[in-house]
Amino acid sequence: MENNEQMTRKEVLTIKLKTLKKGHRELDQKISTLIEIYPSDQFTLRLLKKRKLLLKDQISRLEDELTPDIIA
Repeated sequence: MENNEQMTRKEVLTIKLKTLKKGHRELDQKISTLIEIYPSDQFTLRLLKKRKLLLKDQISRLEDELTPDIIA
């Protein structure tokens, strides 16, 4: 039973990771578009970059959680 719970948790984390990565890519596209269309809108650009960085941190934490530590 416990093994199934871990497997379910892993599946949930994997789905969350995919969602975060998609959001990260979308923010990257928004940033690129903003730079092309409104390069002087530094405030919005900073906000988008900050959100993108927060997503990257969440992605890294989830990847660390999903990847087991291997002790050599």
